[in-house]
Amino acid sequence: MIVPSLHFEADTMTITQIIITSLLAAFFLFASSIKILGWQKMIFTTQLAFFVKYGLNRHWMFAVGVLEFVSAVMIITPMLVGASIATTIALMGSTLLAAVSMGAMVCHLWFDTWRDGVPAMVTFALSVALVLYGV
Repeated sequence: MIVPSLHFEADTMTITQIIITSLLAAFFLFASSIKILGWQKMIFTTQLAFFVKYGLNRHWMFAVGVLEFVSAVMIITPMLVGASIATTIALMGSTLLAAVSMGAMVCHLWFDTWRDGVPAMVTFALSVALVLYGV
């Protein structure tokens, strides 16, 4: 049996992109569903308390949830559709997720402790990585 050769740079980049995209999509689909639907009460009330602390209301939380949902769907577009425009859509989605994560980081660092901002820091770094990879 012959083992297929691994084109290390191209295959590693593709695998890394798939892993990062899958992690970000799962995280933001979960987080946005809570912001939009409020189905997980403990997380919902914690997040709403953060928004209220920042001077924002439930409507802003809903809007952020919709933005997160749309962006998460945008980044997985190339996995679902083979169209050439899918990469552009995914790049726009990862840029939007980086912007949302940056906003969350700023709010957490300004109003809370840096520990509260760690998830936003991680999602920002992963989103920027996708942008730099060119999704």
